[in-house]
Amino acid sequence: MSNALTRTDFDFPKQKGVYHGKVRDVYNIDDEFLVMVVTDRISAFDVILPEGIPYKGQVLNQIASKFLDATSDIVPNWKIASPDPNVTVGHQCEPFKVEMVIRGYLTGHAWREYREGKRSICGIPFLQGMKENQKFPEPIITPTTKADEGHDEDVSREEIIGDGLVSEKDYDLLEEYTRKLFQKGTEIAAEKGLILVDTKYEFGKKDGKIYLIDEINTPDSSRYFYANGYEERLAKGESQKQLSKEFVRQWLIENGFQGKEGQKIPVMDEAFVRSVSERYIELYENITGDQFIKSDTTQLLSRIEKNVTEFLKTL
Repeated sequence: MSNALTRTDFDFPKQKGVYHGKVRDVYNIDDEFLVMVVTDRISAFDVILPEGIPYKGQVLNQIASKFLDATSDIVPNWKIASPDPNVTVGHQCEPFKVEMVIRGYLTGHAWREYREGKRSICGIPFLQGMKENQKFPEPIITPTTKADEGHDEDVSREEIIGDGLVSEKDYDLLEEYTRKLFQKGTEIAAEKGLILVDTKYEFGKKDGKIYLIDEINTPDSSRYFYANGYEERLAKGESQKQLSKEFVRQWLIENGFQGKEGQKIPVMDEAFVRSVSERYIELYENITGDQFIKSDTTQLLSRIEKNVTEFLKTL
């Protein structure tokens, strides 16, 4: 397998700090710009798995970059440029402390809650008698808290506003942007024979203005079904053919891991790592309609450092 980018420790010009997230390493440049390096780390159940997935970072960064460009007419976004296949440079914003999750279908976390007998999520009631992967009458917004560590928690609109996480005026705008972004993502996916099932968006503020930040419509933040065969599989109660990280979660569950205390992460052998990499590349090609061009990974760190440093000189 090719090299996987699992850790960075750069020292860019005017750098003031770095935040190592689950997947992204974010460098603060003079409290004005951010350099987001998308690594090949993979997380599930809020745990970083021990093996990196080659090209995953490039896939995520390039999909997000395309969707940021495609939706800039809906909401301003943080992106300035993508000077390297694994990197986006953009404006530093103050993030809102919630993630805007929007769901078009009853699947994943929502289905697991429904299956356990819950008939509402984030204060939004569900219809009785729904099936797994069934389409909601209208997409629903189910926000979560944005946890620095551990699990994000479902939270209602009323709790968000009542706890002062977001003002009512700003929250109404976040909901409006979320619905418009999801509609645009749904239309783009449909053109490629895919269904955008659910996703999450993150927003921040700079100089009093709301920006879309972080990634958008990637397989880490979103779930896609193939449109072809969806209705037949639903009618038969079969699993949907999907492009998302859910298959990694299912593999972990089947191997006895759900991120709970005392559970051990199963061994990710080379064949499994390769299969995950191929699934990410498959999604890239399906959702963008472009052939994926693998970047040269022989000198990953030095390549990124050179490309970013040269770009920062232009700001």
